[in-house]
Amino acid sequence: MIWCVEDDAGIREIEVYTLRSTGFEAEGFADGAAFFAALKREKPQLVILDVMLPGMDGVEILKKLKASPDTASLPVIMATAKGQEYDKIQSLDLGADDYLVKPFGMMEMVARVKAVLRRSGAPAGPALLKMDALEIDVEKHSVAAGSLRPQLTLKEFEMLRLLMSHPGMVFTRDRLLTDIWGMDYDGETRTVDVHIRTLRSKLGPWGDLIRTVRGVGYKMEAES
Repeated sequence: MIWCVEDDAGIREIEVYTLRSTGFEAEGFADGAAFFAALKREKPQLVILDVMLPGMDGVEILKKLKASPDTASLPVIMATAKGQEYDKIQSLDLGADDYLVKPFGMMEMVARVKAVLRRSGAPAGPALLKMDALEIDVEKHSVAAGSLRPQLTLKEFEMLRLLMSHPGMVFTRDRLLTDIWGMDYDGETRTVDVHIRTLRSKLGPWGDLIRTVRGVGYKMEAES
């Protein structure tokens, strides 16, 4: 279970949705009070903790977690504002395992969560995704498409992984921009089309598993 402590409801919902979509259980909390109330009932595998929170801020929450024997070893990833170098340094000094700089892409968040869980020895979600003769090994960052072993760029790999993690689900171009390029990406949506076209080409016959939904975006679906 991954817990996200974030007072911005929109960001919190995207974080929780993305984590659930990539194989994790996840819950969101708007402030420290709600977080600590839940902590009395159960303990998560990892916490994504925003620094800027109403009431008790993220740094104070981190101090409290590390001061308690019950939660001192709980992995924590801090979310800090762009340019707030002091927040990052202070968080790491206090025992945070990693940090994300806002605005950050959802796939970067997932990658950092998995990396921290690996280091802490906790399970880090599904490592293998398959659809027909197409297979992704997340740990090895490799793709097999039948007899082909395509070399994908990071963005192509993350896009393919996202689509394969949600068979049949339609992703709008804007949603793909948000999840793959990050919330601060202001490029045109044709960037997605270019990457999809290149990805299909590299996958050979299995590129047809990526379907275009006219006027909306893309989805991935196995051959019937």
